[in-house]
Amino acid sequence: MNYLNERREEEKERRREEILDAAELVFSEKGFDAATMDQVARKARVSRALVYVYFKDKMALQLAICLRGLGILRGLFEQARTTHNTGADQIRAIGHTYMKFAQDYPTHFAVLSRFEASPHEIVEGDPCCFTMDMIQAGQQVHEEMVLALVKGMADKSLRGDLENLMQISITLWGFTHGTIQLAQTKNNFMTTMGISKESFMNQAVELVMQSLINRTGGGKK
Repeated sequence: MNYLNERREEEKERRREEILDAAELVFSEKGFDAATMDQVARKARVSRALVYVYFKDKMALQLAICLRGLGILRGLFEQARTTHNTGADQIRAIGHTYMKFAQDYPTHFAVLSRFEASPHEIVEGDPCCFTMDMIQAGQQVHEEMVLALVKGMADKSLRGDLENLMQISITLWGFTHGTIQLAQTKNNFMTTMGISKESFMNQAVELVMQSLINRTGGGKK
């Protein structure tokens, strides 16, 4: 690739990222359903036609934001895993990290939740469907949890009889994701019961850990 072509590609990628930045702001301010491509274009200070050059429609923008969110989440999970010694502590830290991700990146969490709430067919090349890019990004996030589970089984902080670690990872994801959503939607109800959001989510993580830790040694009890 010559210098001019390289510059063009860099410019295209920069413009694409700027449009995505704008879309995140619009989705955050207006909500996904109310947001329009016109609003995204105005926020990005580009023409509506140019937005469509990069993204077919709102669903394509949604998918791109999902991929961004999964990339962020993978980095956060890796950091949580590599800054704790035992596998049990790594899994616990990953659980808390996902909860903090929902708080620190609410737009990404909301868009991911919306995407995951609907079935998607695998049709490669169609930005409105569940592409291989999305599968690979999700797999990379789960691989961080699998590495922590493997570490815990090796250092005996987690049970040694765990099987199908990818399935366990997906189950942990689903449990934690549901806990976050409950904490968001039922916060007022729990407050009247004397339950804080922090207490609710911390207890959820510990309940999960009780099913994974090695009772004969290692792990928090």
